[in-house]
Amino acid sequence: MMGGAPALLLLMLACVAEPTPSGATCPPDSAWTYENFGQPFMEQYCVRCHSSELHGSARQGAPLYHDFDSLEGIIVVSNHVDEYTAAGPDSVNERMPPNGEPPSLEEREKLGEWIACEREATGCRAPEGPG
Repeated sequence: MMGGAPALLLLMLACVAEPTPSGATCPPDSAWTYENFGQPFMEQYCVRCHSSELHGSARQGAPLYHDFDSLEGIIVVSNHVDEYTAAGPDSVNERMPPNGEPPSLEEREKLGEWIACEREATGCRAPEGPG
């Protein structure tokens, strides 16, 4: 029954959605900062794999240079953080973390807002979508 395996694989791949930006924005009255939200969030959910201190198998498959133990490390790949973990009006992204206790919807929404505000503050814009 090997003939059906390629078709099954293609079907499974078709079911995996592309990462979608959350569409979160930075409201004028946002109170979230790296110190009061970003750093604690990353420490709780992300740096067990996404840390500049980890190498090889200790990263548990986390891509190199996706290190969330500094604000700069997060901002450089903030589009990926948003697309895989944050929530907003366009998408609730729950791909990360892959194990352990996941962030709540409220935490994911705060993450989306915080990332949008950090991008605005640093001048780092999200990549434009197709079209």
